[in-house]
Order: sequence, then C-alpha cells, then structure tokens
Amino acid sequence: MTNDSTIHSQITDAIAEEKKLRADLQAGRISSDTEHERIAALETQLDQLWDLLRQRQADRQYGRDPDDAKLRPAAEVEDYQG
Repeated sequence: MTNDSTIHSQITDAIAEEKKLRADLQAGRISSDTEHERIAALETQLDQLWDLLRQRQADRQYGRDPDDAKLRPAAEVEDYQG
C-alpha cells in the first residue's frame, strides 16, 4: 500500500538523485546527454508523485479513502493545464 510517508520518501530519493546527477555532470563522470535524459525522467516522476499526494489530500478533505488515489500516467500529469 502506498501512503503519504512512502510518497514523500520517493520524492526525497528523486531529489537526491537529481542533485547527484548534477554533481556527476560537473565532475565529468557523466555526459550532459545522460544528465539531461535522467533529469527529465526524474522531473516527470516528481510531477506524478506530487500529483498523487494532492489527490490523496483531496480525497481526505472530501471524506473519501486516500488509498483509492492512483498514480496518473505521465502524459496526463505533464499535459495538465489546470
């Protein structure tokens, strides 16, 4: 089961990986193409995770079960216009 704590942990891990990638690029351990590709994937993952947390919060606010919230597809989260 996914809970808020698990989602926050995944967000923290993704942010840590992003920082490591930037450091690896500066140190010459990876190419800029590798860094850009992985950063883009992490940004999408982060968008999905933040969206999932917002869904869970809304479910709680309106008396629904937050465990019913689902990770939305990247295309849906990335293309959302509000």
